[in-house]
Amino acid sequence: MKIPKPLQALFDEGLIDRVSRQLTSGKEATVYVVGLGDETFCAKVYKQATQRSFRQAVDYTENRKVKNSRQARAIAKGSRFGRESQEAAWQSAEVEALYRLAAAGVRVPRPLQFHEGVLLMELIVGEHGAAAPRLNDVDFSPQQARLHHHGLLREVVRMLCAGVVHGDLSEFNILLGAEGPVIIDLPQAVDAAGNNHAARMLVRDVGNLNAFFGRFAPELRDSEHAGEIWALYSQGRLSPETQLTGRFERPPGAVDLDGVMREIDAARDDHRQRLARLTDAQTS
Repeated sequence: MKIPKPLQALFDEGLIDRVSRQLTSGKEATVYVVGLGDETFCAKVYKQATQRSFRQAVDYTENRKVKNSRQARAIAKGSRFGRESQEAAWQSAEVEALYRLAAAGVRVPRPLQFHEGVLLMELIVGEHGAAAPRLNDVDFSPQQARLHHHGLLREVVRMLCAGVVHGDLSEFNILLGAEGPVIIDLPQAVDAAGNNHAARMLVRDVGNLNAFFGRFAPELRDSEHAGEIWALYSQGRLSPETQLTGRFERPPGAVDLDGVMREIDAARDDHRQRLARLTDAQTS
C-alpha cells in the first residue's frame, strides 16, 4: 500500500517500513496496520474533531493542563492557535492515559510512540490472529456475557484506581482480543479526582456495559455497580482487588438518585441510537 501522507514522517524516521492496509476510519481518527521488520502494529492518525460539541469538549477537558498561559488564553478565545493547541491536548490526553493505564495493568493497547500527531501502538488480534473485532460485532451466550461484563467492571475499577475514567466506554470502543476484551479510544479520558463530571461519566460508562451485555443476560441491566464503585472510590476504599456485589444502598440525601437514573436512562437511549445508526449503515 502507498504510504499515506500522515504516515510519511514515520516512514522517513524509520519508525515503520510498510503500511499494510487501513483498519478503521471514524470521525475521530483513521487507523492503519503498519509494521517494521518482523513486527506488526497499528498507527492511529487523528482527525480534526469537528463533530464534537462544545459542551462535550468542555466537560471532558475540565481541569486539563496546557503548556503555558498563552495556550490557555488562545483556547479560551477560540483562535486558530487555540484550536490547534486544544486538538494537541486532546490527542496527548489519549497517549498519557494509555501509558498510565498500561502501567496500572489495565487491558489497553500498549503504546509505542507518538510522533507528528500519529500514535503507534500494539495491534490487538483475535483468537485466530486477525485484527480483533469490536464487541458490537459479536454475539455472546448468557454465560459469556456475564463473564465479560464482570471482567470489564474489573477494568473500570482498575482504571479508577489509576485515577482515570474512560468517559465514552461502550461496545463500540472495546475489542475482543484473543485473551479477552481490550479497551480502546481514550482521547476523552478524564482525571477522576480533578473533573467534576467524572462521577456522571463513570455512571454512563457502566450503564453502557449493563445495556450491551444485558441484551444477552437481561439481569445485568439492573445491576448497581456504578453507584457501588463510585461510593467506594469516594470513601478511599476502592482497590483493584475489591470484590463488587452489584448492590448499592443510597444514604438519604447523599446521592442525587434522580441524576443517577437520568444518566442510566440516557446511556440506554444512547445505546439504542447507536444500534439504530449501525443498522442503517449496514442496510444502506
